[in-house]
Amino acid sequence: MTRILIAAAGSYGDVATYTGLGARLREAGYDVALATHDTFAPLVEAAGLRFRELPANTQAQRRADGRKELMRAAAGFVRELGGGLVDAAVRGADLLVLSTTTAPLGWQLAEAMSIPTLGAYLQPAHPTRAFPPVVGGTRSLGGLGNRALGGFSLRMVDRVYADAVRDLRARLSLPAAAPGTVRARQERAGWPVLHGFSPAVVPRPADWRAGLDVIGNWWPYHDRETTLPPELDAFLRAGPPPVFIGFGSMAGGEGARLSELAVSALRAAGLRGVLQAGRAGLAASGDDILTVGEVPHALLFPEVAAVVHHAGAGTSAAALRAGIPAVPVPVTADQPFWAARLAALGAATAPIPFKDLTAPRLAEALGRAVRDETYARSAGRLAHAMAAEDGAGHVLKAVERLT
Repeated sequence: MTRILIAAAGSYGDVATYTGLGARLREAGYDVALATHDTFAPLVEAAGLRFRELPANTQAQRRADGRKELMRAAAGFVRELGGGLVDAAVRGADLLVLSTTTAPLGWQLAEAMSIPTLGAYLQPAHPTRAFPPVVGGTRSLGGLGNRALGGFSLRMVDRVYADAVRDLRARLSLPAAAPGTVRARQERAGWPVLHGFSPAVVPRPADWRAGLDVIGNWWPYHDRETTLPPELDAFLRAGPPPVFIGFGSMAGGEGARLSELAVSALRAAGLRGVLQAGRAGLAASGDDILTVGEVPHALLFPEVAAVVHHAGAGTSAAALRAGIPAVPVPVTADQPFWAARLAALGAATAPIPFKDLTAPRLAEALGRAVRDETYARSAGRLAHAMAAEDGAGHVLKAVERLT
């Protein structure tokens, strides 16, 4: 049986979708392992996949102050990640499926082990004239400027991975090569990358090379027999559809402030709310508000009137899949990119940057998102388009070609 190793690193949203992808490959007859952080071992095993541990120090990255310190922390993280990926791969792999974060490390392993690799990305990472790099802000610099900034962004990524790649190549007895050199080699070879987001949300850039495809989302695994917790189900049935508010893995230590802000905004807008505790630790209760832990978005989102979220790739897609409008509150990384896309498509209000979030601004945005039907209609159109897509099926076909 062909052994597939999926490698994904980061926060919940960076990992959870790969459980559904892995389950689809397993159902097709492959032996699938998912290498990620031990926090997510229960998710991996619930999907019927083998778990292989990768180091995790993402909290240290978030505590870093300033760009230089952030890059230093990120470099330390990927250096540890590289060693963990080697340990995971030597336990057996005939094909590596790599996320954006693990790809620059996985290329070295593939070279040493003489096995094929496939990119399975959740964000567009290649330079294009169509838009600036997803972590470089949302203001377009024009076609030439966008593409130039995209190239500069990749060079910054190469700097982050320099120590990790050097260590990996030495450990694997490979000749020395800089990350940029290895990356250029992959590009010349037309290394295949399948992007797990909808072309209705981000169309494939016309200036991308062959082998870079936008195929539609793959989704987090959840057992088909899973139901909503009884308390949540009862709350949903007790009144009009509430608003969901959650910040996922963001906003640690902000729980008290955000909870008070959320309650004030909901009551000012005359709306009920479901707060997801998340890393921030949101917590509030009352006849009109309920706090929940981890609940599958696929089950909850179709039951709510709107979603307030940090605009991570996974949560943004889940809201669109449910056909409901959003109020995006981006915090960092690729979140401003997705927030801007949702708003441009008419499925969300204008983004409220996390640092500018106040109860009056949130209340006003919630009122528009829930009561202006144009947002729901736009989200519904996108949901219809996404329902016809099969991202995991496209990945399966690519795997079949490589194995």
